[in-house]
Amino acid sequence: MAGTMSNAELIYEFFHGPRPPLPLGESASWIVMVWAAIGFVMGSLPIAVVLARVFAHRDPRSVGDHNPGSANAWHVAGPVVGMLAVLLEGTKGFAPVALACWCQGVTGWAVVPVMIAPVLGHMFSPFLAGRGGRGIAVTFGVWMGLTIWRVPVVFGILLCLLVLVVHLQDAWTVAAAWFLVLIYLTWSYPSPPVLAAGVINYGLLIMRHHADLHRPVFRRPRPTR
Repeated sequence: MAGTMSNAELIYEFFHGPRPPLPLGESASWIVMVWAAIGFVMGSLPIAVVLARVFAHRDPRSVGDHNPGSANAWHVAGPVVGMLAVLLEGTKGFAPVALACWCQGVTGWAVVPVMIAPVLGHMFSPFLAGRGGRGIAVTFGVWMGLTIWRVPVVFGILLCLLVLVVHLQDAWTVAAAWFLVLIYLTWSYPSPPVLAAGVINYGLLIMRHHADLHRPVFRRPRPTR
């Protein structure tokens, strides 16, 4: 049938387009500053901490790695609250980037501070004395705001494969997955600003996970009984 795409073509289109309009033009500096500020404030909101305290009367920083993120909120308050924390922490990265890039016409190199601001706000939240989370959920949101489902889907698939098949430790999983995302970006979004934002995001993720990168790369197999 004419016009019918093959499976390979469908897969190609799914992961390759459509792409946001990112010519190397200039956006008004005040618009960039406003959206970067909005992104930083939204990113800094300690949503997981608030949800865990409201619904479970516990602080997620009291368990595990003492991280004020959605994983520990899930641990102390259960899967419903944990999933809500994941969605809301993703939203605080998604909303400012999507509105700035798709609605306000922020383009070119101006997308870099707009994309990085929510991640910085989350990792160095002034509401938590600069001791924020590790930035995985907000990273999903930021890149969903720019690329819709493509980068989040690729990142999520890679995380699952590296954990379930390769059995990497958590920090090494994040480091390896985002490195592969950067390779994907060079093919799917070959825009210097997008690649720059990806590299900076990678550096921030490595910085927040560096303590755990001293651990063994692979998970130890569970002892059999």
